[in-house]
Amino acid sequence: MKCLHAASEVAGFAKTGGLADVVGSLPAALANRGIDCAVVMPLYRACRSASVPPTPTEHRFRLPIGERMFEGRLWRSTLPDTDVPIYFIEQPDFFDRDDAEQGRGIYQFTTSAGQRQDYDDNSTRYGFFARAVLEMIRLTNFWPDILHLHDWPTGLTPAYLREVYQRHGKPALRGSYAAIRTVFTIHNLAYQGAFPPDDLPALGLPWNLFTYDKLESYGALNYLKSGLVFADLLTTVSPMYAKEIQTPEHGCGLQGVLKLRATQMHGIVNGIDGNIWNPATDPALTGNYDVNTVGQGKPKCKAALQALFKLEVSPRTPLLGMVSRLASQKGFDLVEQVIPDYLRRGVQLALLGDGDKGYRDMLLRLREQFPTQVGLHLDYSEAIAHQIEAGADIFLMPSRYEPCGLNQLYSLKYGTIPVVHTTGGLADTVIDATSESIAMCRATGFAFDTYKAAAFDEALRRAVQTYRDSPLLWKQIQETGMKQDWSWSRSAGEYERLYRQLLQEL
Repeated sequence: MKCLHAASEVAGFAKTGGLADVVGSLPAALANRGIDCAVVMPLYRACRSASVPPTPTEHRFRLPIGERMFEGRLWRSTLPDTDVPIYFIEQPDFFDRDDAEQGRGIYQFTTSAGQRQDYDDNSTRYGFFARAVLEMIRLTNFWPDILHLHDWPTGLTPAYLREVYQRHGKPALRGSYAAIRTVFTIHNLAYQGAFPPDDLPALGLPWNLFTYDKLESYGALNYLKSGLVFADLLTTVSPMYAKEIQTPEHGCGLQGVLKLRATQMHGIVNGIDGNIWNPATDPALTGNYDVNTVGQGKPKCKAALQALFKLEVSPRTPLLGMVSRLASQKGFDLVEQVIPDYLRRGVQLALLGDGDKGYRDMLLRLREQFPTQVGLHLDYSEAIAHQIEAGADIFLMPSRYEPCGLNQLYSLKYGTIPVVHTTGGLADTVIDATSESIAMCRATGFAFDTYKAAAFDEALRRAVQTYRDSPLLWKQIQETGMKQDWSWSRSAGEYERLYRQLLQEL
């Protein structure tokens, strides 16, 4: 079986969130199961400075966007520490613009007022990429049985495949494209790629696709809906989220089409890469440890984290950790309401993240008010993310919604007990420390059901109280979490079963 993964970001080359981690790890896990995998993404400026920098190939192509022809070129590398090939779509006008020092990311830039704003041409940028994926297949002669597409930047690919490439002028190519089966994964339904309908003709797609049952959604051209409608099979990143997004509360306006495709929708929890996220071998840590030596190694990591964030180095002070985008999805309204009271009672907070200016300002005010108890790094750092996972006692994920979440999985692996809202993947992966789950040695964290400050406060209070007053119970919960199997090999097995089922059915 051959499988090609297409995504707008891949860990090791360009990353803004969990999508990159998934696409950086899942293909390698599938390759370990004997599947011939490859990956394709845009060639951003950041990609050129990767640990395995890409090199150009001789493969070139041209695609029309409006009245202009844009030339693309393929570059090639491998996923870090693997033999899995990754191809890059070079198109300087669209992708060579990211520059952290100037506030330019891969999807957004920072305005003079400090706000994050989408690039005006994201529609054509990712329309070009969606079609270039199919050109890459032809040029490299890598004809996948399964074309696995990730999130809205690849949403138009199955539409191009069905409406353009499966009607190719050359019969041999037409048949080869017709044999490809598509899987589309929703990583976060809230990000849909909605653009003005007038963009459609420039993308080379006919107006008859701009209907309520295809590409149109509330008057906009919707890339994510295209993936939902045209892909052969749909997946999302946890079983609970697969159910939630079929409701008005979490469906983000697309619950109708998701209900129509419910029988083709599957929820598979993401995994974590044990080569990267493993406290026993993690090079970012001051002291390495496993489930048997957590009591010796983790205190060293805590002391180092407290020193890094200029907090008092105090072994028994509860240290809360967060690694998060600063966005309303992530529960920062609850953080603002609840955390100050814990800081007044001596608890510490170490936080890594960037995002909305309003939340940045709120956190800066919190640090000003509690300068010896709040440590902030308002940017992204892979090394500091690892150090927070290892050094914190309690990890906070009070997300309003969370399709899967990876940080709670990292926390479990690193013996940092999570406090979570029971939504999406958080509900699927963290078992609340109730009297029943504790008695059965199944508890792995602390959870709250209702998205309210009082509920978050009650779960966090239980966690802090257990940490302070019940060290043996704390150790039990910690060790139970560390023994969980959230490896990519488990998830990859579920994906392989879906792939084979799809190939048998069609």
